[in-house]
Amino acid sequence: MNRTIKSFLYPYAIWIAIMIVIPFFLIFFYSITQSRPDSPAIFRFTLKHYREFFKTENINILSKSVLLAVETTVLCLLLGYPAAWIIAKTKANVQNVILLLFILPMWINMLLRTYAWQVILGRTGILYTDAAVVIGMIYNFIPFMVLPIYTAITKIDKSLIEAANDLGANSKEAFLKVVFPLSMPGVVTGIVMVFLPAVSSFAIPRLLGGGQYVLIGNLIEKQFYLLNNWNFGSAISVILMILILISMRFMKKSGEMGGKGGAIPW
Repeated sequence: MNRTIKSFLYPYAIWIAIMIVIPFFLIFFYSITQSRPDSPAIFRFTLKHYREFFKTENINILSKSVLLAVETTVLCLLLGYPAAWIIAKTKANVQNVILLLFILPMWINMLLRTYAWQVILGRTGILYTDAAVVIGMIYNFIPFMVLPIYTAITKIDKSLIEAANDLGANSKEAFLKVVFPLSMPGVVTGIVMVFLPAVSSFAIPRLLGGGQYVLIGNLIEKQFYLLNNWNFGSAISVILMILILISMRFMKKSGEMGGKGGAIPW
């Protein structure tokens, strides 16, 4: 039986190696090497690409990217949590319809959705601003906030809320001390799923920011496609991946602390 199970795992292991491990190795390799001008096939070890990243202009771009990603994540949470709560409290057949309305736009290509917002925001006069970029990100990423929070809320045992009410807690207290702590795993998942694509997005800032808002994703795209500087682009990618892994680790710890015991210390 174990051999049969392992045989089914081989295709997935091969897929992971080809699509994840090997590309990551190549990116890391390019980030710490530089080909010789006289012999492009010969590489020498160097860390100059990482040193180059820590120039003021690049740090400003990274800070701008993180700031917009945080703004997008916070707004998605403020809009998404009430939406998930309302959906979870409606009838089952209504829930399915509302969830379908959230999921349907995701079946449309993201570029088409962003082009649509380009037309809409162009009429309001806020196109090519920070607000336009944030609106585009919220529209594209808010389903990733709503769905995990909705799932977490629907899994909460209703008897816990009833017990809190029996012990004298009003609706607000029951929500703050029972529902919200128990939904923290969904909140953390939503934060991660929104923050990661938001901080590395390049299509939305380019289309809705008009090219004047260069974020970290646009900087990476520029190095690979315009300047053909794969080494510096790879170094930026590695730094971004490290920051993402650190944020994921932090969020995981926060989720474990929030969900443990079903309550948060007050």
